[in-house]
Amino acid sequence: MNGPTQPPRRVPVAVGSGYEVTIGSGLLVTAAAVIAEQRVVVVTDVNVVRAHGAALVASLESAGKSVTLLTVQPGEASKSLATWGELVGAVARSGLGRDGAIVALGGGVVGDLAGFVAASYLRGVAFYQFPTSLLAMVDASVGGKTGLDLPEGKNLVGAFWQPRAVIADVATLTSLPEREFKQGTVELVKHGYLRDPRLLQVVGPDWHRGADPALLIDAVTGSVAVKAAVVSADERESGERAHLNFGHTLAHALEAVTDMALQHGDAVAYGMLYAGLLARQRGHADLVPDLLRLVEWLQPAPLPAVAFSDLAPFVARDKKSAGGLPRFVLLAELGSAYLADDVTVEEQEAAYAALKELIA
Repeated sequence: MNGPTQPPRRVPVAVGSGYEVTIGSGLLVTAAAVIAEQRVVVVTDVNVVRAHGAALVASLESAGKSVTLLTVQPGEASKSLATWGELVGAVARSGLGRDGAIVALGGGVVGDLAGFVAASYLRGVAFYQFPTSLLAMVDASVGGKTGLDLPEGKNLVGAFWQPRAVIADVATLTSLPEREFKQGTVELVKHGYLRDPRLLQVVGPDWHRGADPALLIDAVTGSVAVKAAVVSADERESGERAHLNFGHTLAHALEAVTDMALQHGDAVAYGMLYAGLLARQRGHADLVPDLLRLVEWLQPAPLPAVAFSDLAPFVARDKKSAGGLPRFVLLAELGSAYLADDVTVEEQEAAYAALKELIA
């Protein structure tokens, strides 16, 4: 992989001691300049290691660092207690000490998993994120959330563990299937609905995995800036950070009821459209037509043929729930999100029926 082809952009994240997200093209070959530790364990998956593992390892080893490479299977199933246990054991056998570092190279699954390994091994070691999917670049790699799934729901085990740095190399996006690139676009557009309407304009013929690096860098930077601003104001999700879960209440339920067979971007797109229907029922600004256009562009997998009663237990266990009651992120208008904790079961069922009718 060649070196940087565009000037990198940097977005500060003001949590803890603070760190930067660097966005550019051709950044993997400069990895050694970012990681201060001499002993490094790289966690990746079997697909990403073939595409990008050699570039990262070569950069680190050329700087005299000791590198252990660990791989997991791709997909949400790897975010399990069993896989976490295998990784922690492998890290221990590698001899990594408190002066070493865990590096995540991959998408959101790898980042969540490796981050929890870093947070829990020796009660916490240095952690770096090198996201290789659009979803991870604009969302999962920023903010310090790590997590594992349980049969009872998604991301129910985890910790807040901030990385020392995040390096988003948009050149790695060319190795993604276009379908995966579209999945990440959903989270990028979500940030547009929450804070930066300019991001809503990316969807179109010029937006694809092999797009002009300048376009990719600009859009990723704008999306990361939204996430960073929210995280910096609310690291532990005690307030505004919960707004980043726009669309995720139903999305996580859809993922859980399908045993993670529905991809995250598809689920969030359905979830945002559902939230738009809830908001419209309450007399808020009608964003449903715009949200429906996003769903149509995405061409998601079919909505699972399940009744709302099948989803309700997972909705109730969502992380945002309080006092056993689900809370939904709704938009009163574009850029104006709030948490609604008084959405009745009747409202939820009516919006779900409208969702099924709208996409039939």
